[in-house]
Amino acid sequence: MKDLTNKIREKALSLGIQKIGFAPAAGLEPEGRCLEQWLAAGFHGEMAWMSREPAKRADPRILLPGAKSIIAAAVNYYTPHLHTDGRSRGKISRYAWGDDYHEVVKSKLSVLLDWIKTEIPEADGKVCVDTVPIMDKAWAVRAGLGWIGKHSNVITQDYGSWVFLGEIVLNIELEYVAEIVPDHCGTCTKCIDACPTSAIVEPYVVDSRKCISYGTIELRDETLPPQIANNLSGWLYGCDICQDVCPWNRFEKPTPEAAFEPRNGETTFDLNRISTMEHDEYVESFRGSAIKRAKLAGLKRNAAAIKRVIPIKNS
Repeated sequence: MKDLTNKIREKALSLGIQKIGFAPAAGLEPEGRCLEQWLAAGFHGEMAWMSREPAKRADPRILLPGAKSIIAAAVNYYTPHLHTDGRSRGKISRYAWGDDYHEVVKSKLSVLLDWIKTEIPEADGKVCVDTVPIMDKAWAVRAGLGWIGKHSNVITQDYGSWVFLGEIVLNIELEYVAEIVPDHCGTCTKCIDACPTSAIVEPYVVDSRKCISYGTIELRDETLPPQIANNLSGWLYGCDICQDVCPWNRFEKPTPEAAFEPRNGETTFDLNRISTMEHDEYVESFRGSAIKRAKLAGLKRNAAAIKRVIPIKNS
């Protein structure tokens, strides 16, 4: 079992998966109860999908009958670029600068699962990357990849919080981590203090309804809530403020994954271009990008909100 686990780790590293960990498939307690409390408080806003299939989300053995192991993966996406200056430009969250991480990470994990099946013919599994009802952050912690910071993102000691998460739910036993990485946030409250909308309502708890990322990406309303619209700080899609100020991100390292480099060198977009963009241009510009999640109407709404706060002359 130990030999197989080590071989899986080596294969994962060769595929560009920077951190890999293993945990027994089991029900998530108390994580499942914490999720229920978060949902009951309405902190998920209009993300109704988060409240669906709670039992499956809290127990991977329902997701994959016969599941025995969870392989948790973290893929570094940090690229050492800055946002382009300019009052007429809207900032994009770092995770969306390159190609859609769902496809990039899913591809790596699918190759890894196929390789496991060739090594162990009776092996079967399910690849999970964000869109499957599974608690990604909880499994990253259980597998020893890092801890959940006060901003609610997983922090690793090797790469900070600039990592994408994914899992393989597997029907075979593996060797598991002996220790969970302790919480190293200490008394630091930089992420809480820096959030312009006070979305981190208490350490480790984010009210999505106040979050700039939620508002600019997930919210489908025609207008943004005033608390978000008046505090966008130029963010057109997503927000990295809580991660930018995190002291643990001083350990960030450039990713070797070329797919995460900014497309066309763009870390921001011209607001006037977004405001006048037609559907065909939108489809062409954001094909294969996570930015398509916001829809064209959402990007136009966000651009208009930024312009209202900071009047911009047409160029």
